[in-house]
Amino acid sequence: MSRDGRRRRVLTAAALALPLIAAGLSATTAQANDRRPVAGTKPTWARATADRGRTNDEQRLDARIWLAGKDPKGLDAYAQAVSTPGNPLYRKFLRPADFNARFAPTNEQVNAVKSWLTSSHLQVDTVGSNGHYIHVTGRVAQAKKAFGTDFRNYAAQNTVVRAPASEATVPAAVASSVLTITGLDTAKHVRVHGDTLPPPEPNYWVAQPCAKYYGQKVGTAQPKAFGKHQPRAMCGLLPKQLRGAYGATASGLTGKGSTVAIVDAYAAPKMLEVSNLYSKKYGDRPFAKGQYREALPATFDYTEECGAAGWYGEEALDVTAVHAVAPKAKVVYVGAQNCLDTGLDDALIKIVDQHLAGIVSNSWGDLSQNYTQAMIDAEESIYKQGAIEGIGFYFSTGDCGYEVPNTPCQARYGANGSKKRQTDMPASDPWVTAVGGTTLAVDGHDRYKFETGWNFTTDSLSKDGKTWDPAPPGHYPDNYAGGSGGGTSELFTQPGYQRAVVPSSLSRTLPDGTKAAKPMRVIPDIAAVADSTTGIRYPIWAQLPDGTFGYAESRVGGTSLACPVIAGLQALAQQRQGGAPLGFANPAIYLRAGKGVYHDVTDHPLGKSPVAFVRTNYTDPYAKQGPLVYVLRTTGNYGIPKGDALPAVRGYDDITGVGTPTAKYLLSYRF
Repeated sequence: MSRDGRRRRVLTAAALALPLIAAGLSATTAQANDRRPVAGTKPTWARATADRGRTNDEQRLDARIWLAGKDPKGLDAYAQAVSTPGNPLYRKFLRPADFNARFAPTNEQVNAVKSWLTSSHLQVDTVGSNGHYIHVTGRVAQAKKAFGTDFRNYAAQNTVVRAPASEATVPAAVASSVLTITGLDTAKHVRVHGDTLPPPEPNYWVAQPCAKYYGQKVGTAQPKAFGKHQPRAMCGLLPKQLRGAYGATASGLTGKGSTVAIVDAYAAPKMLEVSNLYSKKYGDRPFAKGQYREALPATFDYTEECGAAGWYGEEALDVTAVHAVAPKAKVVYVGAQNCLDTGLDDALIKIVDQHLAGIVSNSWGDLSQNYTQAMIDAEESIYKQGAIEGIGFYFSTGDCGYEVPNTPCQARYGANGSKKRQTDMPASDPWVTAVGGTTLAVDGHDRYKFETGWNFTTDSLSKDGKTWDPAPPGHYPDNYAGGSGGGTSELFTQPGYQRAVVPSSLSRTLPDGTKAAKPMRVIPDIAAVADSTTGIRYPIWAQLPDGTFGYAESRVGGTSLACPVIAGLQALAQQRQGGAPLGFANPAIYLRAGKGVYHDVTDHPLGKSPVAFVRTNYTDPYAKQGPLVYVLRTTGNYGIPKGDALPAVRGYDDITGVGTPTAKYLLSYRF
């Protein structure tokens, strides 16, 4: 995990494609009149101009047929009703068993779809729990027959991948039972790695001098910026500072009676042990017996492609942040089998089918450009089931601002970086709560001082040590290092809960600056601290400089931090509500907009003076070796051109949403 970024999951079409063979056989299966198309199964990028020829019929296919259940229209209607204040069904949540009885696919539906697939000589490997999907494998030649479409090679995301040449079709007899089909648009690796998780990576050590709180130390030994010496970066916020800043301390709430699930890939070693050591060190409450548990798959795979050890820090951050804000809430870590959409989706399914928690934190995602409609439909079926059962999903919005191409932030993602301004997924989906990021300052008494939108540039110290080079805030885009994701989605129209809150200047302006025909979904919905200049100090079992493994601490930020902080605060709100589930949170969040319960974050909390910090780094932070390196970080959207920028302004904005929570927000939830 980067020091400022959340994990990006690997979407199957983007990074795990087998080399494609140019020669092959043409399709021989034409669409018959007794078949129905499955909308969204042909990716939008599979255009004629990107066509690179035939695929090989012997390529391996690995797909999921997602089932619609016995009453898909009723499911959609119930999900809307149970999430709409004022509706007679508002908050009338169903237990998983009741959901299954009412909406899950019947055995007859499952068997009928299986029969069709096996008749096409596809291998049915598994049926997902409660019939969410049927997983099949086979060859492209068999897929042509089964899905009534040719498959071709297309140029996409700086590579060549396979995709259906037209929408997949299914027999009319089973069409009502098929929600969508995923996995047709790529060929995955045949597993070549064992299931053993790798050892931890070296720790990233925080260099001194750093401050315990905002303004405690000032970089007087370094050059001035914006007319004065700037404060030093913090060593990493501690739990008591997070609780003080966002009203948890003042509210008296602890999260007792709530359960938060955390979803990441793989499983960090000794998580409970290091978490309790950390809590004791800083005078906090360790996990009680049974308060923390892990729900893990039987095996892990794709460990090399996914960089499995890099996910350990993500888990450690998420667990630390939730427990810091809600020290008495139960935490269940749900580790995914891999970082693919299939592995992470299975983790989400496990949560809704077993009702493992009412609040689900997800610090991962990917670019909208990498999503197909089929993937959206499949994942929305999970979110809607969660809404009906009283479960809310929270997703971080990303760490490269509006995902503007040709910035150093995007360069970190190489060929899988953004090709245009865009929002991230799944955060953009109207059925989840999108969490943006801020730069947070607290005083010496753990009290909130100010926040600004997290968008930062970095300037280095000149060779003679007398100036910052270039002059702050540097040159855009060269010195733009990252910031909170947000913006206007091109995929989703505006949900009802955003009306009258989100300005039309945002909802009707698409990422490329053109005007939308109708209001669109804008993210984030809410925000919390993300800037690693303030960050959080967190524990991890890591490789130490001497090559051994042991307890270590580091500082990290990103919307990876903001998301579990908000999840923890929502656990406090649930406690305030008598333990009753919050369910899908957005309607309640927007109902409170403009009522004085949020910190209204802007880019100018210090007036005309920019918010900046002097940060100290080791030359080799993994070996904990100097000489020390000093950089200036300027945050709050200074020096970023209009259009690329996501400004924080009065009221709702597309970098901090409605704002950040206060004690008044937490106490506004009443049973």
